[in-house]
Amino acid sequence: MALLRYLREFHLTSVLLRLTLAVLFGGVIGSGREHRRRPAGFRTYMMVCLGAALTMVLGQYQYAMLGTVWKKEQDAVGMMADVTRLGAQVINGIGFLGTGTILVTERREVKGLTTAAGLWASACVGLAIGAGFYEGVLLGFLAILLSIEAFPRVETFLLAHSRNMNLCVELTDMEQLQDLTAQMKSMGIQIRDVELERRGRGKNTERVSVLLSLHLPRHQSHDKVLARLAGCPDVRVIHEV
Repeated sequence: MALLRYLREFHLTSVLLRLTLAVLFGGVIGSGREHRRRPAGFRTYMMVCLGAALTMVLGQYQYAMLGTVWKKEQDAVGMMADVTRLGAQVINGIGFLGTGTILVTERREVKGLTTAAGLWASACVGLAIGAGFYEGVLLGFLAILLSIEAFPRVETFLLAHSRNMNLCVELTDMEQLQDLTAQMKSMGIQIRDVELERRGRGKNTERVSVLLSLHLPRHQSHDKVLARLAGCPDVRVIHEV
């Protein structure tokens, strides 16, 4: 406890430790994303965490200086230091990075949400490191690693065994949609919602994209539904979203 109290004080040793931890923890979190070739990887997470920690340290430095070296200037202008204001701006600034990693593909899939959330969480870890909240840093770091490394497998398992399923299907023409829905009903699948999008004008260039929200019976798995519908002659492309 005496060591923790010492490291929470504002001096060169504590600052060096906090910035080192920010580089280390941010790099570890980003290495997993780098391995998966995500838009934000090792260096991005490292710099976000380091920048957030440095911002929090800067706020503490400003507060300490206004109470000592800059006290006369503070009294003259009546300026007060709020060490939380800089940290709040870090969270707002991360929104710009997160927005740049999120995109919607032609198949109506949203990509980059986990990367954006990871950047935001990495910035929060950096702020906690800069504030010297070491217990919270350790718990938050472990929770982020679990979310990125372990929980995707749990998510995949839950989605594979879910009774609800969203499909994006590309057909040769609109007339084949009725045959596709009849095929689904013969499999006991309930169609809850249908969204259509037509591309092209001519008969030979027409492309019909259909987004289907389905509810599957117990005996039908996601893989079986995809395999069965992919065998239909008028289906160009089919995938789960």
